[in-house]
Amino acid sequence: MNVDRRGFLTGAATAAGLATAASLATTAPAGAQPAPGKLPFPDGGPLRILVTGDAGTGTRPQWAVADAARALHAQQPFSFAIGLGDNLYEQGPQSDDDAQFNAKFEDPNHDLDFPWIMVQGNHDNSSILPGDGGWLLRGDHEVAYHSRSPRWWMPSRYYSVPIGDLVEFFVLDLNPIAAYLPPLFAPYWAADGEFMTEQAAWLDRALDASTAKWKIVCTHHPYLSNGSHGNAGEYEGLSIEPVNGIHVKRFFEAHVLGRAQFLLSGHDHCLQVLEPNPACKGTRQIVSGAAAKTNSGSHEKDPARITPALFENFTDLGFMVLDLTANSAELTVHTVDPSNGQPTTAFQRRLV
Repeated sequence: MNVDRRGFLTGAATAAGLATAASLATTAPAGAQPAPGKLPFPDGGPLRILVTGDAGTGTRPQWAVADAARALHAQQPFSFAIGLGDNLYEQGPQSDDDAQFNAKFEDPNHDLDFPWIMVQGNHDNSSILPGDGGWLLRGDHEVAYHSRSPRWWMPSRYYSVPIGDLVEFFVLDLNPIAAYLPPLFAPYWAADGEFMTEQAAWLDRALDASTAKWKIVCTHHPYLSNGSHGNAGEYEGLSIEPVNGIHVKRFFEAHVLGRAQFLLSGHDHCLQVLEPNPACKGTRQIVSGAAAKTNSGSHEKDPARITPALFENFTDLGFMVLDLTANSAELTVHTVDPSNGQPTTAFQRRLV
C-alpha cells in the first residue's frame, strides 16, 4: 500500500461501513468450478514443488523471479507450484476474464506448464484501498478463472489437493477475518459467520480424514512472521481488534497448529523459515512472499517479538523449493538477481 498503513488501520473500524454496506447483497462464494483441460497433478512422489507468493505485479521483478524458476525447472522439473496469494496487484480482478490474469500470471509464468495451487490474498479482494480486503466478492472471479486456465488451480475459495498418500495441501481463505476493512455489516463473512464456520468445519473433517504422510496448510496470512506485517494478533503492531488479526490467530490455534507439519504463507514480502514456538505445537511456519517485492523485517521489530529463524531474508527477491519423499522434506531457498533473473541458493536444509 502506498498510504500510511497504520494510520489507515487505526480508523478502519469507522471506515469499514463504507466498504461493507455495499456488500449486503453478498451471496455464497462461487462453488467448485469445472476443470476442463487442466494440467494434471502427479499420482505420487517424489515431488519437487515451487513455493512462491505475492507475485502478481506484472513488473520486471516478477518476470526475473519467473526467469529464475524457469532456469531451475529446465535443470530439474517441478511437479507443480503453490502461489501464496496477492495474485493480482493492486486491487484484484474485475471479472474472470480480466486481462490482468494474462499480464500478471499467464505471461510471466510462460513455460512453467504444471498445476499452480493458488491461494487468495488481501490484494485479490480490495475495496477502497489496495489490499484492504474489504470487497470479498472480487475473489470469486479468481475461483471462476479456474475453469479458464489449464494451470491456475482454485476450484473454490478453500479446498484441498491430495497427492496419493504422500501429501495433502489444505488451502485456506482467511481474508474475511484478516481484512483491514472488516465486513462488519455482512454477517456471512463475519468471524462467526457462515463462511468461516463452514470453512473451519470442513478443515477439521478434512485433516482428520487425511491419510497423507505430509499435511501442509497454505494461507496468505501467516501465524508467525518477523516481517513488517508481524504475527497474527499483532498485525501492523496494532492492538485494535479485529484488524490486528486476532481472529486469524484464534483460527490457526483452534484448527491448524499441531495438525499439520508445515504452514506456508505469504503476505510479508520476504523469505523466512521460522522455528516452531510452543504455541505452534510442532507446526513450522514458512513465509515465501518475495516473488515480486521485498520489505523490511525483524531488524525493525521489538526483539522480544522476534521468532527464532533457521533462515530469513528481507532484502532479496526469491522463492522456495520443497522436495518431498515418503521419508523426508527438504527445503531450498533461492534468491534472485533482478537484473538478470539468475537464482542463487541461499539456504538448503532437510526439515524432517
